[in-house]
Amino acid sequence: MADESWRVPSTVQELAATVQEPPRRYLVPEQDPLSDQLAGAEMPEPVPTIDLRRLLATDADGADEEASKLRSALQSWGFFMVTGHGIEASLMDALIAASREFFRKPVEEKQAYSNLIGGKQWQLEGYGNDPVKTKDQIMDWSDRLHLRVEPEDERNLDRWPGHPASFRGLLHEYTASCKRVKDEILRAMARLLELGEDDGILNQFGDKGTTYARFNYYPACPRPDLVLGIRPHSDVCVLTLLLMDEHVAGLQVLRDGTWYRVPPVSDHTLLVNVGVSLEIMSNGVFWGPVHRVVTNSEKERMSLAMFYSTDLEKEVEPIAELLGEKQPARYRKIKFRDFVAEHYEYFSKRERVIESLKI
Repeated sequence: MADESWRVPSTVQELAATVQEPPRRYLVPEQDPLSDQLAGAEMPEPVPTIDLRRLLATDADGADEEASKLRSALQSWGFFMVTGHGIEASLMDALIAASREFFRKPVEEKQAYSNLIGGKQWQLEGYGNDPVKTKDQIMDWSDRLHLRVEPEDERNLDRWPGHPASFRGLLHEYTASCKRVKDEILRAMARLLELGEDDGILNQFGDKGTTYARFNYYPACPRPDLVLGIRPHSDVCVLTLLLMDEHVAGLQVLRDGTWYRVPPVSDHTLLVNVGVSLEIMSNGVFWGPVHRVVTNSEKERMSLAMFYSTDLEKEVEPIAELLGEKQPARYRKIKFRDFVAEHYEYFSKRERVIESLKI
C-alpha cells in the first residue's frame, strides 16, 4: 500500500520544538514572485480606524464623519480597525488567556479535539491544520482550533475544549458580543450602499447563517525569512472580526503589488476584514483584500478570527437592488457550500477562487 503519511503532517507546535530547520514543505518557493518581500513594507498611512460608538450616534455630524471614514477604508484597503465596540476588555483577555492555555497543553490532550476523523478524514471543525491535497502543497506554520459557534443549536461541543473549564462559557459570551458588533457594522455598510433597508446585507445570510471561531497559534519559527504562518488568501466569508495579538506583529496585506505590515494594536481594538462573499454581494463596490501572516523567530503569536458566512445552501450573488442596465452583475452566483469547497481547492494551489467567478 502506498505511503500516504504526508496527508497527516505533525502539528507545527511539535515541529517547532524539535527542528532546527523547517521541512521543505513549509518553505516559500524560490520562484514565488513575492518571496523576497516577507519582511513587508511599512503602511503608507495609519490603518483606518472607526469609532463604532460615534458611527451609531444620533449626533449627525459625528456619525457622518465616521461613515465617510468607513467608506474611505473600504475603498482603499478593504479592512479597518474598530474602537468603541463595547465588548468588555476583561472578556477578551480571559478568552485569549484560556486559548493560550489550551495550546500549551500536551499534544495528547489536544488531539482529543482533532479535526481528523479516525486520524485520516479531514473536517473543518477541531484542532489541527488545513487539508493536505498534494505532496508538494506548501504548508502553513500554524496550528488552529476551528469551531462552529452559530447557529447555537448546531454547535459540535465534542470539538470544544473542556479544559480550561472557563473556555466554553467565555467563547459563548464572546460570540454573542461579536454578533452585535457584526450586525451594527453590516447595517452601516448597507447604508453606504444606499440599500432600501439597513438589514439589506444581513438578509443575504439566509435562515442558517454560520459563524466560525478560529483560534490561530503561530509558534516561533527558526526561518521567518522562508516560512509563512498563513499563505496569501482572501477570506471566503462575508465579514471577519479579528482579535489580534497585542504584542507580536504578523498580519500583512497586499495592495498594488506590495505587502504592507499591519502593526499590532492594544486597547482591545478589533480589525474588521471584508470577505469575498461581501465583494460579490456588493457587486465589487467593497472588496476582500489579499492578506497573509508571517512568522517570528523569537515569539509565539495568537489571534482569534470570527468568520461570518451565509447559510451553506444559500446562493451568494450580487444584491439585486444594486444591479441595473448601467451596473450589470460582475460575478456569477454560486451556492456557498460549493464556494467553500472551491476555496480550499484554489487555496491549496495558491490561487483565489473569486477570480473564477468574475463575469
